[in-house]
Amino acid sequence: MTSFNKVILMGNLTRDPEVRYTPNGSAVANFAIAVNRKYKQGEETKEEVSYIDIVVFGKQAENCGQYLNKGDAALIEGRLQQRRWDDKDTGAKRSKVEVAAQSVTFMPKRQSSGGSGQSQAEHAPESPVDEGDIPF
Repeated sequence: MTSFNKVILMGNLTRDPEVRYTPNGSAVANFAIAVNRKYKQGEETKEEVSYIDIVVFGKQAENCGQYLNKGDAALIEGRLQQRRWDDKDTGAKRSKVEVAAQSVTFMPKRQSSGGSGQSQAEHAPESPVDEGDIPF
């Protein structure tokens, strides 16, 4: 049976991207986004927040490190991946599921009252996203 693994998320960064480089010079950026979901429980409206770890590679990782900051909104398209390792201290097996981003779209920054000039998003290079893939 064939498999399909695709994720599309939009949320706000919970921390600045951390960019590192592999020994062969490839950039890797790590950050997390908060994704909110509102729902009704009886007459009361509630909100649930999920925190999702994101990993980005190559030039896109460098762009994320340069143009994204904590609180910025981003549209992430990628796939789920699971990393497994042995804990150095306890020897226990550990695992983590994260989104390996294939594209990151920088959403427009919110205009603050009295702000002047252009937002950083206007200077950010565009990421390739097929508008037909956006679910809204």
